[in-house]
Amino acid sequence: MKLQLNDHNKEEYPPMHTVEHILNATMVSTFGCPRSRNAHIERKKSKCDYQLPVCPMQEEIQAIENKVNEVISQNLPVTAEFMTQEQAKNIVDLSKLPANASETLRIIRIGDYDTCACIGTHVSNTSEIGTFKIISYDYDEDRKTLRLRFKLIEKR
Repeated sequence: MKLQLNDHNKEEYPPMHTVEHILNATMVSTFGCPRSRNAHIERKKSKCDYQLPVCPMQEEIQAIENKVNEVISQNLPVTAEFMTQEQAKNIVDLSKLPANASETLRIIRIGDYDTCACIGTHVSNTSEIGTFKIISYDYDEDRKTLRLRFKLIEKR
């Protein structure tokens, strides 16, 4: 049986795309917010928006950066498995899936830290990511949205 997945029209930079997953899991576990629904992930710098009732304090922003780097330093395997939407619904949040999503999903796991449905490209181990650095952030009071801008400092 041949698996039918949705086409993917973007070529991500695998380390940055993988760190987006780690950042999302960190934000969810730290603040209880949803994963980012508005992200712009590029090789040089990226940004993610999170719905939060109040702006985090500077110490909390630093704690996010520290936690993401702690996870990266654990050299966790990044693996993919395939399952039906029915099988996946109890494991991952499927609310971001497009209406035309294939019945078969690709589930990406970063050790035991994060699991989500994704068709993007990833590293095979967090040791390939480098160092995560939050460049800047701002909070939109009207939209109750935190925007984090970040980059990766590549290993030498």
